Amino acid sequence: MKNMGNMMKQMQKMQKEMMKAQEQLKEETVEASAGGGMVTVVANGDKKILDIKISEEVVDPDDVDMLQDLILVATNDALQKVDQLVNEKMGKFTKGMNIPGLF
Repeated sequence: MKNMGNMMKQMQKMQKEMMKAQEQLKEETVEASAGGGMVTVVANGDKKILDIKISEEVVDPDDVDMLQDLILVATNDALQKVDQLVNEKMGKFTKGMNIPGLF
């Protein structure tokens, strides 16, 4: 019984630490760019896009497809970096187990 109580305390402590780490992730940001920096996307650890910067040189009304592609590439790269950040920060709680949808 005593071991069960200790295990429950450890689980509660780990849960609090995970919640704190998730809150800290919301404050961390990553930046990704495309087109040699012509489009830059900033996202936080909660997978929210915080900012998109587009250089004036890339805005061409006759080539909207290129601008759309650059935004798409930069956004996907930023979200991939967020995934890496989350895995880095939260991986210590899962000890390498890949649990889909956990974070």
